[in-house]
Amino acid sequence: MFSTPFVLSFSLLLSLPILFFFLAPHILPPRHSVPISLDDELDDLALFHRAAAQSSTSSNPNNPNRHFHLSSSKNPKLKIAFLFLTNSDLHFAPLWDQFFKGNPTDLYNIYVHADPAVNVTRPTSGVFKGRFIPAKRTFRASPTLISATRRLLATALLDDPANSYFTVLSQYCVPLHSFRYVYHSLFVSPTFDLTSYEYDPEAARLGVRLRYKSFIEILSKERSLWKRYIARGRFAMKPEVTFEQFRVGSQFFTLTRRHALLVIKDRVLWGKFKLPCYRDDECYPEEHYFPTLLSMADPDGCTKYTLTRVNWTGTVNGHPYTYHPAEVSPELIHQLRVSNHSESYLFARKFTPNCLEKLMGIAKSVIFKD
Repeated sequence: MFSTPFVLSFSLLLSLPILFFFLAPHILPPRHSVPISLDDELDDLALFHRAAAQSSTSSNPNNPNRHFHLSSSKNPKLKIAFLFLTNSDLHFAPLWDQFFKGNPTDLYNIYVHADPAVNVTRPTSGVFKGRFIPAKRTFRASPTLISATRRLLATALLDDPANSYFTVLSQYCVPLHSFRYVYHSLFVSPTFDLTSYEYDPEAARLGVRLRYKSFIEILSKERSLWKRYIARGRFAMKPEVTFEQFRVGSQFFTLTRRHALLVIKDRVLWGKFKLPCYRDDECYPEEHYFPTLLSMADPDGCTKYTLTRVNWTGTVNGHPYTYHPAEVSPELIHQLRVSNHSESYLFARKFTPNCLEKLMGIAKSVIFKD
C-alpha cells in the first residue's frame, strides 16, 4: 500500500505539465515579440484618422444602399487601387508595366509599401515610379504585415476618393488577365461572382450593380485553427474574439472602399491581434486579422474567396508552392485562371524572379489576350 503523502506527491508531479501549459503564457516571456514601436503606432493612428475623416461611405459608390449605372458617363470614373507589399525589388515590374500600358490612368492608382530596412531598387521609369509610400519595418508572420497593409489602405483612401476597390499584392504576384478584363470583372460584369445572386436580369441588362462585395478568403474549418487561436495564450483573444468567430484566409485580397474604411477605423480587434505570440510556429496574424474582422463586421458583404490563386501543395515552412521558369507556359496560365467561385482568378503567386523572361514571352499572346 502506498502512503498518502506519496500519493499526493506523485499526483502533484503528474499535474505539473498541465499547470505549465495553462500558466506558461502568463509567467514566461513571449517567444515572438511584437516589433511595433509606440512612435510607429501613433504615426499609423494619425494617418488612419486623416483618412477616415476625409472619407465617407455615404458619398461613395460602394454604399450598399445605393444603386447606380456603371455605364453612365454622368458618374465619376471608379478606380482600382493596386497596393503592393514588398520586402525586395519589384521583380515583375516590366510585366506590370505591360499590364497597365495603354489603359486610362484615371482608372487606377498604384501604391507600394517597401520595407525600409531592405535596399529596394525604386524604378526610375514605368508605372511604379514615384509610387512608394512612407513605410515601416515588416517581419513575416507578425502584426507588422497588418500595419503595412493598413498603411497602404489608408494612404489610398486619403489620396483619391475615386479609389473604390483596393487590391493587395506582393512582389511575387503576377496578373493572369489584361487590365481591361480585371476592371470589367470588378465593376461591370454582373456574373463574375458565381456565388452571388444579388442581381436580377433587368438590373444586369441595365448595367446596375446592386451591391459590391469584397473578395477576401474567409475560412472557418482549417485543421490548425485552434492552435493558431491560442498562439497568444488560451484566453488571450477573449472576450472580443471567441474561437467560433476566429477565421483564416489569404493576406492578398480585394476590398471595397467601405471595408477598407472599416479596417483602418478598427481599434478593438487590432488590440488583440498585435499581442505577442507564445507559439511562433502557429502565429500568422496577417492571415487572421482581416478575415476575422470582416467576417464579424459584415459577412454578407464578402465573397469569402480571394481572386489571387495560390498553390498550397508541397508547402514548406508556411510558404506556398513556388513556380520556376521551366513550369511557365500558356497551359499553366490557363490552369491558374480556373476558379470554382468566379469566372476566373485575376492574379497568381508565387513565382521566382527568374520567371520574368518566360512570362514576358507569353504576355501579349496569352496573359493579356482575353
